Amino acid sequence: MFGLSEPMERGHQERLAPMAADVMAEAGLGFSELSKIAVTVGPGSFTGLRVGLAFAKGLRLASGAPLAGIGTLEALAASAGTAGHCAGVIDARRGRVYLQAFADGRSLGVADAVSAADVAGRLAAIAPGRWRLAGPGARLLAVADNVEPVELAAPTLAALGELAASAQATADVWPIYLRAPDAVPMAT
Repeated sequence: MFGLSEPMERGHQERLAPMAADVMAEAGLGFSELSKIAVTVGPGSFTGLRVGLAFAKGLRLASGAPLAGIGTLEALAASAGTAGHCAGVIDARRGRVYLQAFADGRSLGVADAVSAADVAGRLAAIAPGRWRLAGPGARLLAVADNVEPVELAAPTLAALGELAASAQATADVWPIYLRAPDAVPMAT
């Protein structure tokens, strides 16, 4: 498997196409040889989701390859291993996290925006015992007794590859937004 990951706060739109070209060159393939395109659909950063989805949809149009969406929280949880209880978690800011629970790699519900103070209780209500929490929001929940934080800035390429291989292509993919954007129109 070939892949490239580069943590970044800004500049996604400038780096994404060159990174994709580098991966294809390393694999010795042309974009016309793609058999499927998979993209994470969120939740996550508004700009990052829009940039990733726009690129994936453009690549689908150019290559003709089918497109599949992968939930970001699913990819984070899979990155920490699929055995047992695990939840993907991302800091949603303002004392909230995006959370989705899994058992042995199977979803136990939909992604949700939850108060960080309520996570331990919510997970205990889903299933008692220890939970692995994987993702960039795990550090916020390290104080709860029933959680083991697995701090990840992003899903691993291995987990993404496995999820992409089994993801079903659809006619279109849409972002998962669980809260309103921070940006508001200026009064005139």
